[in-house]
Amino acid sequence: MTSEESGKILQFLPFSSVISSSFWHKLTQMKIDVYALSDEPVDITGYYTNQSASSRLPACLNVDYSSFENHHASVVGRNGILCQGLLQNTNTFEAFKDINKQAAINKCGEQIWNDILSGAALLNPSLLTRFLLLTFADLKKYQFYYWFAFPTLVFPSKIILDEEPKELDKVLTKDELHQLQQAYDQYKATCGQSAFLVEKNPDLGFKCHPLKELANLKNTTWVGFCDPSSLPTNPGWPLRNLLALIAYHHKERLAGLSVLCWRDEVRDGQRRIGSSLLIEIKDVVYPTENETNPKCLGWEKNERGKLGARMVNLSNSMDPERLANSAVDLNLKLMKWRLLPELNLDIVQNTKCLLLGAGTLGCYVARTLMAWGVRHITFIDNGRVSYSNPVRQSLYTFKDCINGGQPKAESAANCLREIFPGMISLGIDLRIPMPGHYVTDAEEIEKDVQLLADAINEHDVVFLLTDTRESRWLPSMLSAYLGKLVINAALGFDTYLVMRHGQREPWNPGQVQSEKSKGVMRGALVGRQLGCYFCNDVVAPGDSTKDRTLDQQCTVTRPGISLIASGLAVELMVSVLQHPEGGNASAEISTAAMTTVQQHQQEPDNKEISGSPLGVVPHSIRGFLHRHQQVLPATEAFYNCTACSPLVIKRYAEEGYAFLSEVFNNPDCLEQVSGLADLHKDIASIEDWDYPEESEESND
Repeated sequence: MTSEESGKILQFLPFSSVISSSFWHKLTQMKIDVYALSDEPVDITGYYTNQSASSRLPACLNVDYSSFENHHASVVGRNGILCQGLLQNTNTFEAFKDINKQAAINKCGEQIWNDILSGAALLNPSLLTRFLLLTFADLKKYQFYYWFAFPTLVFPSKIILDEEPKELDKVLTKDELHQLQQAYDQYKATCGQSAFLVEKNPDLGFKCHPLKELANLKNTTWVGFCDPSSLPTNPGWPLRNLLALIAYHHKERLAGLSVLCWRDEVRDGQRRIGSSLLIEIKDVVYPTENETNPKCLGWEKNERGKLGARMVNLSNSMDPERLANSAVDLNLKLMKWRLLPELNLDIVQNTKCLLLGAGTLGCYVARTLMAWGVRHITFIDNGRVSYSNPVRQSLYTFKDCINGGQPKAESAANCLREIFPGMISLGIDLRIPMPGHYVTDAEEIEKDVQLLADAINEHDVVFLLTDTRESRWLPSMLSAYLGKLVINAALGFDTYLVMRHGQREPWNPGQVQSEKSKGVMRGALVGRQLGCYFCNDVVAPGDSTKDRTLDQQCTVTRPGISLIASGLAVELMVSVLQHPEGGNASAEISTAAMTTVQQHQQEPDNKEISGSPLGVVPHSIRGFLHRHQQVLPATEAFYNCTACSPLVIKRYAEEGYAFLSEVFNNPDCLEQVSGLADLHKDIASIEDWDYPEESEESND
């Protein structure tokens, strides 16, 4: 009778994978932000414990959000054993299915075998417990397909036992158990390895040693390992590769070897090691095939008990707001995978935008800003939602019009949060003071001015989206004073203007802010040289709503104009933010210069070409829908501008609200302060010159 026929074949309890939902959250983040289209295997970690509260629980290998970090074993707890793993995340479900599973696990098994051959596993036994995880993440449906493998070498092929494994408390006395526990604790504090040797000295008691000292120990010796199994007769999966290590380096000692399956449990508040198993190996059977590397197996079975992948659907269990937060940025981050890897999404997301006007332009600008990932939007408007608004203004519905209409700014801000709860949106009900609109309550108007100034100061970009020209004057002047980026959008019936104001440093009395224009410049105008919305005017803004019919009071435009202008306004802002110079980005005004900027896309190695990855950054965009045409003019800042002139800014800096009050009641004073009045006189004097008549006499 052979030893196999007379003994019991040792069977091992396979690992069962336990995946925390935090792992899938982290994988989603890594896929979008780091891995992109790469499907190369990456290193991750997992852990198991030898502390089980019940004999019914499986031997679990756990992965969570920390699996993607290079951490020390201490983070997995007192009884946690760290394992090295490989994650291969495919880009398509077809690629996930087509992976050669046997080749994949053989590659991991080969790495384990090489660590055995080199002796690295003797120094670091954790190299024997590796795992492989194949995944496919469907980030639109939040469904994750995965398949775990826990590679184990078929070497030896069979372990023969003379008798059933025994629990340790049936082999040792209480005093001996206590001595062994102390010896293990002392060893773990210094070495902390998952496999170890236990030397039993008749005089000195128990002492634990590193695995590499097996050949040097002469007293009764057990080979111990941290056992994840809680079954009374079956050790856990890590023992298989540990026995392969001993079989290769100490083949003569394997038969007759005693193995300690160390189970460090806590039950009823008491630490208990007595359920650890002691296994006496009677004989071993080695594979008959003469192969360079032993066979490898270890793919996990699915919930049906068959070899196959599993799927987890987190769309119903994940926090809806967290799902939304991840999903809304998906399209943007996909841009970085192939098209624009240099795109800086963080700078866009962290930009605080102030929208002056919550009408048709304001609604569409806000929606486009959200699409670009902007999270902080504030509206300023003093209007209420009327029945004519919802069909043109996308943030309002019929219920917002009832009972006199809801305040536009507040309703728009609430709608943004309903669309995406992660928005930080605020609505301020405020009427912007304007030149030519007489001040009746000076104290109230001064409060409005201060509230507007504070709002502009707290934001990074100001969008001018109001209905009238004069309502844009005060925000333009305050933004120039505070050094903010201003994006302006204005509509005609079938025309539109989108522009950025020249952005200079905040006002500093000791610094020269601007100089008189010296004529038309060739090439490109840098951002601080660009004009504002009022730089092309030679008259001060005044009350434009007086004596107007209904069609003149409303902004009557072709419906598609507002969508076009709103989209261009946001795209212009993003292009400026992406430019290395930011608000000082040059505005090209010549055909040759534009071609140079376009060449940046074709010649990325040319260090002399520097621009926004999104292309040219114009000063203004003028569109004509009746011709379906756009032009990109750029104009220099006008020294006598009524809004951004250093003369006007200086007067405001010196006098504050007193100056503004004078402007509101008498806009002509702007022409005096800015120098436009003198310019008008100079022009008038030129027109009154009496030129001498040309002589009719011939020179012949």
